[in-house]
Amino acid sequence: MDLSVVIPVYNEEESIQELTEWIEKVCATNRLSFEIIFVDDGSSDLSWGKIMEMAGKKRFVKGFRFRRNYGKAAAIHTGFSEATGDVVITMDSDLQDSPEEIPELVKMIRDEGYDLVSGWKKKRFDPFVKRITSRFYNATARWSSGIKLHDFNCGLKAYRLEVVKSIEIYGEMHRYIPMLAKEAGFINIGEKVVEHRSRKYGITKYGLDRFIKGYLDLLTIGFITRFGKNPMHLFGSMGTIMFLIGFIITGYLGIKKLVFVNHHLRAPLVTDSPYFFIALTVMIIGSFLFLTGFLGELVNRNSSERNNYLIKDKVNI
Repeated sequence: MDLSVVIPVYNEEESIQELTEWIEKVCATNRLSFEIIFVDDGSSDLSWGKIMEMAGKKRFVKGFRFRRNYGKAAAIHTGFSEATGDVVITMDSDLQDSPEEIPELVKMIRDEGYDLVSGWKKKRFDPFVKRITSRFYNATARWSSGIKLHDFNCGLKAYRLEVVKSIEIYGEMHRYIPMLAKEAGFINIGEKVVEHRSRKYGITKYGLDRFIKGYLDLLTIGFITRFGKNPMHLFGSMGTIMFLIGFIITGYLGIKKLVFVNHHLRAPLVTDSPYFFIALTVMIIGSFLFLTGFLGELVNRNSSERNNYLIKDKVNI
């Protein structure tokens, strides 16, 4: 099969039929064999009924329904698990992503050798505040990941099948799939300017809390990709540095007292100095950080995935 289109759905009953027929038309025109995988993320409207209706009429439509709302990442992960096409496309179900972009995205994966191609909604139909915060968020993601994408959170993306079978998406990590792909060894990541269409039906399902969650997830994915296999490198280093700083301050106070005693001067109590308590606190925090890294290494040692490595090619097997 040429293509799998994975579409998370949450209360988008009005757009499902139109989106299905639009994808069918584009794929038929470009002679692409395809499947559409709808994942209903616990919708409270008639979205699941529309998906069943489409599946009954068209054999290329598959549907999965969660018992409750788990989030977009869970829906994408389920779609990735079921995808069988050589190229996998993700897109939103609200008709803001245009299926007309599909042929060019497939070409970039097949003919130009990209592992992942992310859409860039260069011209957006969003409120001013959302556009500004999105730019700031994407700039931070570029700086922290080294991946030169303008729009990490664009729902319209294309993947080589091997990519989606090699990464695990959970929580709110759908925003950082390019970072997960890079960590898995898929470094050929491209970008394509895509059309951003105005919402035709319903209202957005995201609030301002997405920006707070986005940055918290960025910290999480940054830690996982850099120190997930060796947490002691982070916590052990920080703990050692803090312990040494506290030890040096304590040593200075002790030497200072000995100098006073050696010159027969009245020596102030070490505990009278605020630096003593600062040094003690820093040493305690450093010890806890070191122990945290040590415990992290123990957890890693007992992890079933500690020696899971992706093999790109084999020969003479």
